[in-house]
Amino acid sequence: MAPSLEEPTAVDIDAPLKKAPSLVAPEPEHCPGPTSEKAGQSDACAGCPNQKICASAPKGPDPDIPLITSRLSGIRHKLLVLSGKGGVGKSTFSAMLAYAFASDPDATVGLMDTDICGPSIPKMLGVEQETIHISNAGWSPVWVGENLSVMSVQFMLPNRDDAVIWRGPKKNGLIKQFLKDVEWGDMDYLIVDTPPGTSDEHLSVNSYLKESGVDGAILVTTPQEVSLLDVRKEIDFCRKAGIKIIGIVENMSGFVCGKCKNVSQIFKATTGGARQLAKETGIPFLGAVPLDPRIGMACDYGENFFDNFPDSPACQALRDVVSAVGTQIGEDVGMEL
Repeated sequence: MAPSLEEPTAVDIDAPLKKAPSLVAPEPEHCPGPTSEKAGQSDACAGCPNQKICASAPKGPDPDIPLITSRLSGIRHKLLVLSGKGGVGKSTFSAMLAYAFASDPDATVGLMDTDICGPSIPKMLGVEQETIHISNAGWSPVWVGENLSVMSVQFMLPNRDDAVIWRGPKKNGLIKQFLKDVEWGDMDYLIVDTPPGTSDEHLSVNSYLKESGVDGAILVTTPQEVSLLDVRKEIDFCRKAGIKIIGIVENMSGFVCGKCKNVSQIFKATTGGARQLAKETGIPFLGAVPLDPRIGMACDYGENFFDNFPDSPACQALRDVVSAVGTQIGEDVGMEL
């Protein structure tokens, strides 16, 4: 039977980072979490009925970390896709990256959608109507093809348009289950698509994957300074969290005309764009991908952009970016694309 958000007895969606103490009142809005090191001690705890309970609760490493490490031991490369700003095409890039790696028939690829409130990956991969199945080995991911699988909260929603209105602990609990309970098996690449920002989901993914080893993060931005402002914060987050930055991708870098295939600059890089930012911060510049309306069309229909529009300049640009990613993680993927 597939897990559902309407069946809390089958799926523990409230699972926190560590076993939480029994509280006598709901957590306040800015609660650091009953298992946090600051539980019962932060400013938000003042006056809370749970303050003494949280302050006296046992702290320490999450006991599920070894289980997650064991579950993911058969995955050779784990890649995070991050962006400081929403709307820069991060999930689209994650889908393209997964399709690109999966174009090698000898490679096995997994894509984990941790954008709990805005899960768009299943739509882009054409598996929106699928559900998750449970076996003795754990949750089975949804297979897009023979060598590409995906996991997302979208598969658990009773209706496709249902909103997921959760605070941090619920999100963290589901992300933990995606890593601990999903039967990923042996694979070459696990791509983790994250929501915008530097919040709960990012902290959870980093803490859960740290022991099993993460190759690094790919940062996605658009050329204009408004986007780069938030990417700088993402860079700061990665450095403080100890996450290696594989490189920066400049998405929507120009517009591909559907008739003449020429590229025009739509979003002007007023401060030099991602290339200049990469130079300033000492981070590899992985490449620039132009806008092509056919990318959006392929995502809407859940089709493989590489297969359907191989003549697009955006297609070649994506191939170059994927080849650069492969170089950074020690894999030669250029010939397979």
